[in-house]
Amino acid sequence: MSNTQYAFVRSDLLPDRASLQKWIDALGYDLKLDPDLSLRDDEGYSPCVLDGKAEAGFELESGSAAEMADGDEDFLALASGRDFCVSMTWRSSMKDCAAIMIVSCALAKNCDALISYEGEDPESLEKMIELTAGIVKEVRGET
Repeated sequence: MSNTQYAFVRSDLLPDRASLQKWIDALGYDLKLDPDLSLRDDEGYSPCVLDGKAEAGFELESGSAAEMADGDEDFLALASGRDFCVSMTWRSSMKDCAAIMIVSCALAKNCDALISYEGEDPESLEKMIELTAGIVKEVRGET
């Protein structure tokens, strides 16, 4: 079973890889993005290094929010006027989930992205930070 998290952001605020990595570092997580990552242009698997291990990553797809909604008005409404959507998908690996949650927190905190899991109503940044901390602890075996 796959899981998808969507980040809706204004396209003029979409960060380059260096900015996104800086924001992740500022959150205090040891997640290193693919050196060639482009949220705007990449498609397919994006590998990450989590806590020094190259065992995490996610499937990436992006485009205009309208394009990603594919006619689903309820989904498009989640964007709240943000014109770009980054879709990040993982399967059963909690390491992959942790990577996506960390990226999502960085986007929400630093470029006003709205984050939706599976098209559900977006969570607050505070709730996402709390959930992310729990997932990372689980991945590290600290729970």
